[in-house]
Amino acid sequence: MRDIRHCSVSRTTLASIRRTTTLTLPESHPQWLLWAPLAAAAAHIFEEFVWPGGFMSWYRRYREPSVSSITPRFLVIVNVILLSVCVNAALATSTSFGVAYWIAVSAILASNGLWHLWAAVRGSSYSPGMVTGVVLYLPLVIYGCVHFLKSGSVPIGSAVVALLIGGSYPFWSAFFHARGRSGA
Repeated sequence: MRDIRHCSVSRTTLASIRRTTTLTLPESHPQWLLWAPLAAAAAHIFEEFVWPGGFMSWYRRYREPSVSSITPRFLVIVNVILLSVCVNAALATSTSFGVAYWIAVSAILASNGLWHLWAAVRGSSYSPGMVTGVVLYLPLVIYGCVHFLKSGSVPIGSAVVALLIGGSYPFWSAFFHARGRSGA
Protein backbone atom coordinates (compact mmCIF):
# COMPACT_ATOMS: atom_id res chain seq x y z
CA MET A 1 0.00 0.00 0.00
CA ARG A 2 1.35 3.39 -0.97
CA ASP A 3 1.85 6.11 1.63
CA ILE A 4 -0.48 9.03 0.81
CA ARG A 5 2.20 11.55 1.80
CA HIS A 6 4.08 10.60 -1.36
CA CYS A 7 1.08 11.17 -3.62
CA SER A 8 1.78 13.34 -6.66
CA VAL A 9 -1.09 15.76 -5.91
CA SER A 10 0.44 19.02 -4.82
CA ARG A 11 -0.81 21.26 -2.06
CA THR A 12 -1.54 23.91 -4.69
CA THR A 13 -3.82 21.47 -6.54
CA LEU A 14 -5.61 20.56 -3.31
CA ALA A 15 -6.08 24.24 -2.48
CA SER A 16 -7.48 24.82 -5.96
CA ILE A 17 -9.94 21.94 -5.54
CA ARG A 18 -10.99 23.28 -2.15
CA ARG A 19 -11.63 26.75 -3.64
CA THR A 20 -13.83 25.34 -6.39
CA THR A 21 -15.93 23.22 -4.03
CA THR A 22 -16.39 25.81 -1.30
CA LEU A 23 -17.91 29.22 -1.82
CA THR A 24 -16.50 32.11 0.07
CA LEU A 25 -19.26 34.43 1.07
CA PRO A 26 -18.86 37.70 -0.76
CA GLU A 27 -18.63 40.79 1.35
CA SER A 28 -22.09 41.64 0.03
CA HIS A 29 -23.69 38.96 2.24
CA PRO A 30 -24.76 40.92 5.28
CA GLN A 31 -24.30 39.03 8.53
CA TRP A 32 -27.78 40.06 9.66
CA LEU A 33 -29.26 38.09 6.75
CA LEU A 34 -27.53 34.89 7.82
CA TRP A 35 -28.90 35.22 11.36
CA ALA A 36 -32.31 36.67 10.43
CA PRO A 37 -34.13 33.30 10.46
CA LEU A 38 -33.03 32.79 14.07
CA ALA A 39 -34.18 36.28 15.11
CA ALA A 40 -37.47 35.90 13.22
CA ALA A 41 -38.11 32.46 14.75
CA ALA A 42 -37.41 33.83 18.24
CA ALA A 43 -39.85 36.71 17.65
CA HIS A 44 -42.42 34.24 16.29
CA ILE A 45 -42.11 31.98 19.35
CA PHE A 46 -42.46 35.07 21.57
CA GLU A 47 -45.68 36.01 19.75
CA GLU A 48 -47.05 32.47 20.02
CA PHE A 49 -46.32 31.88 23.70
CA VAL A 50 -45.57 35.17 25.52
CA TRP A 51 -47.28 38.15 23.94
CA PRO A 52 -50.03 37.89 23.11
CA GLY A 53 -49.45 34.15 23.54
CA GLY A 54 -52.11 31.49 23.75
CA PHE A 55 -51.01 29.38 20.79
CA MET A 56 -51.56 25.98 22.41
CA SER A 57 -55.14 26.72 23.51
CA TRP A 58 -55.89 28.41 20.17
CA TYR A 59 -54.52 25.42 18.27
CA ARG A 60 -56.60 22.98 20.33
CA ARG A 61 -59.74 25.01 19.60
CA TYR A 62 -58.80 25.24 15.94
CA ARG A 63 -57.97 21.55 15.44
CA GLU A 64 -60.36 19.99 17.99
CA PRO A 65 -60.14 19.50 21.73
CA SER A 66 -58.90 15.94 21.18
CA VAL A 67 -55.52 17.05 19.83
CA SER A 68 -53.37 15.22 22.32
CA SER A 69 -50.14 15.39 20.31
CA ILE A 70 -49.78 19.08 21.14
CA THR A 71 -48.42 19.23 24.68
CA PRO A 72 -46.19 21.83 26.33
CA ARG A 73 -43.32 19.31 26.21
CA PHE A 74 -43.85 18.74 22.47
CA LEU A 75 -43.92 22.49 21.77
CA VAL A 76 -40.72 23.10 23.75
CA ILE A 77 -38.92 20.30 21.91
CA VAL A 78 -40.12 21.44 18.47
CA ASN A 79 -39.14 25.05 19.13
CA VAL A 80 -35.70 24.16 20.52
CA ILE A 81 -35.11 22.08 17.38
CA LEU A 82 -36.33 24.99 15.23
CA LEU A 83 -33.94 27.44 16.88
CA SER A 84 -31.07 24.94 16.52
CA VAL A 85 -31.85 24.48 12.83
CA CYS A 86 -31.80 28.28 12.39
CA VAL A 87 -28.36 28.48 14.04
CA ASN A 88 -27.11 25.70 11.76
CA ALA A 89 -28.48 27.54 8.73
CA ALA A 90 -26.56 30.69 9.65
CA LEU A 91 -23.34 28.75 10.17
CA ALA A 92 -23.64 26.61 7.03
CA THR A 93 -23.74 29.31 4.36
CA SER A 94 -20.13 28.92 3.18
CA THR A 95 -21.16 26.43 0.45
CA SER A 96 -23.94 26.42 -2.11
CA PHE A 97 -25.46 23.44 -0.28
CA GLY A 98 -25.40 25.49 2.93
CA VAL A 99 -27.09 28.42 1.20
CA ALA A 100 -29.76 26.03 -0.14
CA TYR A 101 -30.18 24.77 3.44
CA TRP A 102 -30.67 28.39 4.60
CA ILE A 103 -33.31 28.85 1.89
CA ALA A 104 -35.08 25.62 2.91
CA VAL A 105 -35.15 26.71 6.56
CA SER A 106 -36.48 30.14 5.57
CA ALA A 107 -39.10 28.47 3.36
CA ILE A 108 -40.20 26.31 6.31
CA LEU A 109 -40.64 29.49 8.34
CA ALA A 110 -42.51 31.24 5.50
CA SER A 111 -44.83 28.28 4.93
CA ASN A 112 -45.57 28.28 8.65
CA GLY A 113 -46.42 31.98 8.39
CA LEU A 114 -48.77 31.29 5.49
CA TRP A 115 -50.36 28.45 7.47
CA HIS A 116 -51.01 30.86 10.38
CA LEU A 117 -52.66 33.31 7.99
CA TRP A 118 -54.75 30.58 6.34
CA ALA A 119 -55.80 29.17 9.73
CA ALA A 120 -56.78 32.63 10.99
CA VAL A 121 -58.93 33.27 7.93
CA ARG A 122 -60.44 29.78 8.05
CA GLY A 123 -61.12 29.94 11.79
CA SER A 124 -62.19 33.61 11.78
CA SER A 125 -59.87 34.34 14.70
CA TYR A 126 -56.36 35.61 15.31
CA SER A 127 -53.75 32.85 15.20
CA PRO A 128 -50.89 33.51 17.65
CA GLY A 129 -47.81 33.72 15.43
CA MET A 130 -49.63 35.11 12.40
CA VAL A 131 -48.17 38.63 12.55
CA THR A 132 -44.51 37.57 12.74
CA GLY A 133 -45.21 34.78 10.25
CA VAL A 134 -46.47 37.23 7.64
CA VAL A 135 -44.42 40.34 8.47
CA LEU A 136 -41.05 38.64 9.10
CA TYR A 137 -41.01 35.17 7.56
CA LEU A 138 -42.43 35.94 4.11
CA PRO A 139 -40.22 38.95 3.28
CA LEU A 140 -37.20 37.09 4.68
CA VAL A 141 -37.46 34.12 2.32
CA ILE A 142 -38.12 36.40 -0.66
CA TYR A 143 -35.26 38.77 0.11
CA GLY A 144 -32.89 35.93 0.98
CA CYS A 145 -33.62 33.99 -2.22
CA VAL A 146 -33.18 37.04 -4.40
CA HIS A 147 -29.98 38.02 -2.61
CA PHE A 148 -28.35 34.57 -2.75
CA LEU A 149 -29.37 34.01 -6.37
CA LYS A 150 -28.10 37.44 -7.49
CA SER A 151 -24.79 36.88 -5.70
CA GLY A 152 -24.34 33.51 -7.41
CA SER A 153 -24.11 31.73 -4.06
CA VAL A 154 -26.65 29.09 -5.05
CA PRO A 155 -27.77 27.67 -8.40
CA ILE A 156 -31.39 28.37 -9.28
CA GLY A 157 -32.23 24.65 -9.36
CA SER A 158 -30.96 24.19 -5.80
CA ALA A 159 -32.91 27.24 -4.66
CA VAL A 160 -36.13 25.90 -6.23
CA VAL A 161 -35.67 22.47 -4.62
CA ALA A 162 -34.96 24.13 -1.25
CA LEU A 163 -38.11 26.25 -1.60
CA LEU A 164 -40.19 23.18 -2.45
CA ILE A 165 -38.80 21.19 0.47
CA GLY A 166 -39.31 24.05 2.93
CA GLY A 167 -42.69 24.96 1.47
CA SER A 168 -43.94 21.41 2.01
CA TYR A 169 -43.77 21.83 5.81
CA PRO A 170 -47.52 22.36 6.38
CA PHE A 171 -48.32 19.17 4.47
CA TRP A 172 -46.00 16.81 6.33
CA SER A 173 -46.82 18.53 9.62
CA ALA A 174 -50.54 17.92 9.02
CA PHE A 175 -49.76 14.32 8.05
CA PHE A 176 -47.90 13.63 11.30
CA HIS A 177 -50.55 15.35 13.42
CA ALA A 178 -53.25 13.30 11.68
CA ARG A 179 -51.28 10.10 12.38
CA GLY A 180 -51.03 11.10 16.04
CA ARG A 181 -54.81 11.59 16.25
CA SER A 182 -55.54 8.28 14.57
CA GLY A 183 -53.18 6.36 16.85
CA ALA A 184 -51.11 5.08 13.90
